[in-house]
Amino acid sequence: MKPKLLITRKVFPEVIEALSAVFDVDHNLADDAWTPEELRRRASACRAIYVVASDRVDTALLDACPALVMIATGSVGYNHIDLAACTARGVLVTNTPDVLTEATADMGFALLMAAARRVSESERWLRAGQWDRWAWDQFLGADVHGSTLGVLGMGRIGSAIARRAAGFSMRVIYCNRSEAPGAAALGASRVTLDELLAQADHLMLVLPYSTATHHIIGERELGLMKPTATLVNIARGGIVDDAALAAALAAHRIAAAGLDVFENEPALNPALLKAPNIVLTPHIGSGTRSSRLGMAMLAARNLLALEAGEPPLTPLNAQALKTPR
Repeated sequence: MKPKLLITRKVFPEVIEALSAVFDVDHNLADDAWTPEELRRRASACRAIYVVASDRVDTALLDACPALVMIATGSVGYNHIDLAACTARGVLVTNTPDVLTEATADMGFALLMAAARRVSESERWLRAGQWDRWAWDQFLGADVHGSTLGVLGMGRIGSAIARRAAGFSMRVIYCNRSEAPGAAALGASRVTLDELLAQADHLMLVLPYSTATHHIIGERELGLMKPTATLVNIARGGIVDDAALAAALAAHRIAAAGLDVFENEPALNPALLKAPNIVLTPHIGSGTRSSRLGMAMLAARNLLALEAGEPPLTPLNAQALKTPR
């Protein structure tokens, strides 16, 4: 008898095909939004669960799944998973790093340029039929070339963004807890957070979400930025205090923002929707077919490795394999 696997969201057919060769797969073909209670019910007899970032893996779910040995998340971030609780129960957790790096860096630059050059704002104005003449001061934005790019979180994606910045002759500064390997070769200089905020013409947020980074950009930090500055968040919702950002945009304390992630997504702070000087996208940073399929297949390969008795490719808590069950 094949072990039971639950896949919580609709996924590519080739992923289902690969997993069905080994697992008895229950997959959410309708792509319904399950309640926590429904997720627990469906997962109760499963050996493995394939989740996404919107699925909360907590002690209640783990308690409901006594046969569970692995959770594969089809995401890089894992703040939706209680990793300590999984490790204590001997439940292996894997994620999907590296696959989405370049696509997400592309998206970060797309949002930076769209926000700085007021692309969404001017397109809405044009579509509303308001363009009846050209003017010297029409939708004046900020230069990207030759400006200063600040990167908060110089990891894989931050480094990829710094590489792109070189093509725009940008000065790159970054803030990390420690020196980022390879940053100097990219021409990036490490500064403090306050220095980053004060000097950046464009601020790119690419750091993981945790309790330590919750609202790391709030009212105080926004107040340190240039009034001409652009803020871009392609990391995780909750890193930015969305209410404080909306207020800063409304008061023109910063010039513009580009957001692909939000607090409490898919719900948005209504004040963000009212701000004209903002570009909003629905968490599509990794949204190319090659990246999304690569992420989905990496999660699948981790699951297949488990059943083959092989080491997982991208474990988050390999020590769980040694935890007695």
